[in-house]
Amino acid sequence: MDHALDTMATGLQASQLMMDTIADNLSNVNTTGFKAETPLFQTLLYQNGIQPGAQSTGQTVYPSGLELGTGVKAGAITSVLTQGSLTSTGNPLNLAINGQGFFQIILPSGETAYTRDGSFQLNQSGQLVTSSGYQVLPNITIPSNATSVTIGTDGTVSVTLPGSQTASQLGQLQLASFVNPQGLQPLGDNLFAATTSSGSATAGAPQSNGMGSINQNYLEASNVDVVRSMVNMISAERAYQLGTQVVGAIDNQLSYLAQAAQGG
Repeated sequence: MDHALDTMATGLQASQLMMDTIADNLSNVNTTGFKAETPLFQTLLYQNGIQPGAQSTGQTVYPSGLELGTGVKAGAITSVLTQGSLTSTGNPLNLAINGQGFFQIILPSGETAYTRDGSFQLNQSGQLVTSSGYQVLPNITIPSNATSVTIGTDGTVSVTLPGSQTASQLGQLQLASFVNPQGLQPLGDNLFAATTSSGSATAGAPQSNGMGSINQNYLEASNVDVVRSMVNMISAERAYQLGTQVVGAIDNQLSYLAQAAQGG
């Protein structure tokens, strides 16, 4: 009975983790560039009573074994890296990546972080920064008297100055890609850090070497599928309810055995 309770406890923990993940996804349904997450579960070690293929007699073997599972554990939580829909904002400093790649951000510590959130602004020096004030790499400074800002699909940044009919090119934004973007570490603030698992960042111009293109006046919406999340939530809730019913049934059996022992 103790074995059954221990096993069922792992199932309840797994259902709770699924609910926690769904709650995080739904809470970020309106977060720019957010990627939905899903937990991956693995079986725990099995207790082998009879090994498949073991000798049952001198001339015969067991065609199947007697193996009892001990429950489930969370193996990982992975991001669903599908493209989010692009939403028009009319803001020339709003940029969306259509395809693969991440914007590069310099943190106050001097380290480089990565994001899909292109809701950029200008700081007091005219530099392109995130909503938290972190500078976008490579450094792009927009003159304070610029009458228009144009950012091409290849990342080229141009401005029109007063009295000029032609645009002046200031530089080109670059994107970063990873061999294993699933291995990036979330930092909060829509930022990620490279890890040994993700591999080092490979920077390049948009629309080159498999990089996506940049869409000005757009933001990438979250890719959370609300309908699927609700279905998964119902499934996790039912699994949790069934788990508690199993625990209740085991408790009743233990109570019956205790009463029988006392009666004996």
